[in-house]
Amino acid sequence: MDYQTIRVTEKDGYGTIMLNRPDVKNALNTQMRAEILHAVKALGLTQRALVITGAGDAFCSGQDLGDRATVANTDLERTLRDEYMPMIRAIVDCPLPVIAAVNGAAAGAGTSLALAADVVIATESAVFLQAFARIGLIPDAGVTHFLPQQIGMARAMGAALFAEPVTAREAADWGMIWEAVPDASFEARWRERVSKLASGPTNSYVGIKEALRASAGNTLEEQLLVEAKLQGRCGKTRDFREGVLAFLEKRPAQFEGR
Repeated sequence: MDYQTIRVTEKDGYGTIMLNRPDVKNALNTQMRAEILHAVKALGLTQRALVITGAGDAFCSGQDLGDRATVANTDLERTLRDEYMPMIRAIVDCPLPVIAAVNGAAAGAGTSLALAADVVIATESAVFLQAFARIGLIPDAGVTHFLPQQIGMARAMGAALFAEPVTAREAADWGMIWEAVPDASFEARWRERVSKLASGPTNSYVGIKEALRASAGNTLEEQLLVEAKLQGRCGKTRDFREGVLAFLEKRPAQFEGR
């Protein structure tokens, strides 16, 4: 696919999707949503980890309200169902570890895009903003699912009702993201993190994601059964054998991935 709104690179076992509309703070339009969806699915078949980040000084400002097609189309239900839902589901369901490297403001659906990832690393100058109430809408694109689970109902409700920005430091303290990093060391940090994942036991990561994602809707008994099934699967992989052998030989493991 010839990408127009994103830049896709593949290096050292991981793929990077860079939102590339810096002139509009990487706002999402129909084409960008389709390209993100395609890129996530394509990289999920060939890489061992994935990063989503933004060009310029913003991660993603959410829906492009200046897009003529958006203004002309008032069927927001269809847009969310047919365009946002497949994109968010592709990120959540991606078998690879997915890092959102939030290089600046993540507003509206930009926050949803970040929180759909497995790990969020943000610059200390980044903010997360749910400004939907300012234009008479509700938070969408999955954020009403992500936020209450990650930061609790009280904070999620306050963020949505008051439409006030949450700083990266607050987000890290609240458990909304993994870490807030000084701007000067931000890129080096997320590259270090994704490189670690790209050289790790990919099958184990697949199982970890599946187990943790399932836990929210399971009883303890159900979750124990999920763990048993997934651990049995992991125990049959070369990565498990290599990990044990490396431990016994006191050397770094050389995982081969899928």
